[in-house]
Amino acid sequence: MNTQWQRISWACAVVGVLATTWPATSAQLPASTSAQSARVAAERAYRAGRYDEVERLAQASSSDQALVSLRAKALIARGEYASAEGILTPAAAASPAGDAALELGLLQLYLGRRAEARRTLQLLLMREVRSTAAGDYARAARATRALATGTRFEEAHGFFREAIALAPDDASINAEWGELFLEKHNRPDAVKSFQAALRTEPDYAPAISGMARSVVDENPPAAEKYARRALELNPSDVGMHLLLAELAIQRDKKDDARAAIAKALAINPNSLEALALTAAINFVDGKDAEHKDAIAAALKINPLYGEAHRVVGAVTAGYYRFDEAAEQVRLGLAIDRDNARAQADLGAHLMRTGDERNARRALETAFRIDPYDTITYNMLELLDTLEGFVTVREGDLTIKLHADEVGVMREYVPALAREAVQTLSQRWDFVPTGPILIEMFPKHDDFAVRNVGLPGMIGALGACFGRVVTLDSPKARPPGDFNWGATLWHEIAHVITLQLSNQRIPRWLTEGISVFEEKRARAEWGREMEVVFARAIDDKQVLKLRELNAGFQDPRTISLAYYEASLLVEHIIQKHGEPALRALVKSFADGIDSDAAITRVLQSDFDALQISFDAFLEQRFGGLRLALTAPEGFGPDQSIDTLKAASAKYPDNYPVQVALGRVLRGVDPEGAIAAYERAIHLVPMITGPESPYMQIVEIAIAAGNKSRAADALLAMTAHDHTALDAARQLVTLLDPATDQERLRTALQRVVAVDPFDAPAHTTLGRMALASGRTADAVRDFRVALAAGPIDRAAAHADLAEGLFATGNRADAKKEALSALEIAPTYERAQDLLLKLIDGSR
Repeated sequence: MNTQWQRISWACAVVGVLATTWPATSAQLPASTSAQSARVAAERAYRAGRYDEVERLAQASSSDQALVSLRAKALIARGEYASAEGILTPAAAASPAGDAALELGLLQLYLGRRAEARRTLQLLLMREVRSTAAGDYARAARATRALATGTRFEEAHGFFREAIALAPDDASINAEWGELFLEKHNRPDAVKSFQAALRTEPDYAPAISGMARSVVDENPPAAEKYARRALELNPSDVGMHLLLAELAIQRDKKDDARAAIAKALAINPNSLEALALTAAINFVDGKDAEHKDAIAAALKINPLYGEAHRVVGAVTAGYYRFDEAAEQVRLGLAIDRDNARAQADLGAHLMRTGDERNARRALETAFRIDPYDTITYNMLELLDTLEGFVTVREGDLTIKLHADEVGVMREYVPALAREAVQTLSQRWDFVPTGPILIEMFPKHDDFAVRNVGLPGMIGALGACFGRVVTLDSPKARPPGDFNWGATLWHEIAHVITLQLSNQRIPRWLTEGISVFEEKRARAEWGREMEVVFARAIDDKQVLKLRELNAGFQDPRTISLAYYEASLLVEHIIQKHGEPALRALVKSFADGIDSDAAITRVLQSDFDALQISFDAFLEQRFGGLRLALTAPEGFGPDQSIDTLKAASAKYPDNYPVQVALGRVLRGVDPEGAIAAYERAIHLVPMITGPESPYMQIVEIAIAAGNKSRAADALLAMTAHDHTALDAARQLVTLLDPATDQERLRTALQRVVAVDPFDAPAHTTLGRMALASGRTADAVRDFRVALAAGPIDRAAAHADLAEGLFATGNRADAKKEALSALEIAPTYERAQDLLLKLIDGSR
């Protein structure tokens, strides 16, 4: 229920300001002015959460509609629903279109008395639409929003537009409009409305609360900042206490969450939202009796409050327990089938279990009830998009690829997925339950909608839900932006750890294992954070282990948290062995938390683990940190002689060697290369256009030494698995006749990042055909053709030759004919077709 404060009218606000300037007591003022002053004072008290003061002020003018409404809202905020109804009912009867009628209708809805609520609110609307004051339009908008189904949603917007047109700077109206946008997951317009309110009143708590809820998914630290500011202004804001509880749950800080819920219940022991969150946290903690008690308490207040089960499902889904989440939502729908949000949540949970057919049914039901919910609409559109994907099945793997990409990616995704599942299953001695659904999206926003229902997820490349893996395809981002193979391997590692732990593994451990398994799978994967992390140690930005889970919720620390978690996994293996790591993951299936798991399996605790981990980091990064730290007083803009002396004095210092290489480039290229090579030896993982590798490349090419340039590029691409431009440059420097091995390596690095590079596949195919690897040749020629080569006739001819070499004469003939359809005089295709017709080899 929305119990936020609402200004009653512009006229009252103006009179209130004037009244505060008059040096007179209420006893000396006219009765009407005294009531107006009481309203202003009561509004201020309500906004600050001083509900006893609201009661005192309202009782002094018991016949004033606005004061009756404020008094009732204060009672509602404390959970005294019967008392609130007792004073609202006669006031609403006396003025069916007034504030009291609106609050009565909202209270009736909150308590599950929907037929009464509809009568109360519809009666209000029948009278309200004849008024033209901003406050009256706003009241009508709130009533319509409460009844919002079908066209009612547009009516509510219409009333808000009218209200804003008359009072564009009214903070209350702007904030209420923001709530309507936010309810339908239209966050951009919600933020605009809340910001409009705050421009008028920077300390308007409802708008600050609205901002907190608007950014909670994309920026939890900012949400927490807004929530705490709102609580400074109104310590009795139950909603913001519960938001802090939700944020704590996201960080797996359940004690903090319980404390925040307790504060909410101390203010309003009958808050349905607080009882629902109490039920949720008890459910995920396995406290069945407490969970059921909280549900029962909520249903006693509102027998139709199936929403409690939906909240339990939402929190449970946050712990990746999607099957249980879906079951909880079904319990709620058994109570209230018309809860559109619950139907949509059920659809989302089922999407994450891979049950897309039943997900569609739930989402379509949600859409029939509420066609204006953005997430519901987006997910249905996404399911329509998936209908056009091509499904590839291999054993327990079901892989969905976009029709425009299937010709290329079906040659890579199934093979790598199968390798990952087999390798990780053997290593972890665990075979995951299938089928495992893998969906690859060429549009990043489709990937985001598949996961959370909204575009965005800017930094995310992949996601795993236990039996479902989603990821960007190479075309979803600029070539060289990421390595899709590393992403797929990372997500399949999640399949193992999530299922092995019965979906109960904490994020710090599952993410740490996935990054660590990337590094184990390919030497070049997972190395891009080494220098960043070394500098983070120096800057004292490394997260403490007890805060590692929270680090994944903060955009400023999430990249660091991923890499640090992988280092912690490496440390656990080094100190306790791989069997202990597996036992640690499996222990979470018993429903214990991180502290208990570490104690049980590692016979340690976080504090002791922190000490040994710090020692591990010092050993692992001590040399790198020393190499990266410039000598005291050192500056790169010094003379050659000074830098030569510094190089001799500090041969193991990276900044000194780089600085020397830079000044020697123009006068002593060989000396510059030697300095850059020393820098690479010290810190081989620094790559990119300004790296020592590329400086050597430029110097060597200028000297006409392609071989030396190629050496540097080969070394850099071995450390940087997304260095696509460097790999392509390397291809141009190598002679196919004399340097086939390095050329093959370079081309494989190109197609690993950009599988849609047709020329690279063509060259690989021709090299494979020349060396007698006919199956590899056919695969590369097929991919080259599917990737859209410039010369399609040549691509068909290449494939025809490959098929001919394997003995597949029928398909070879088809490809030769395809080449001739494009270029009828193409001699290579003509010659091959003649061979196929006369049966010669």
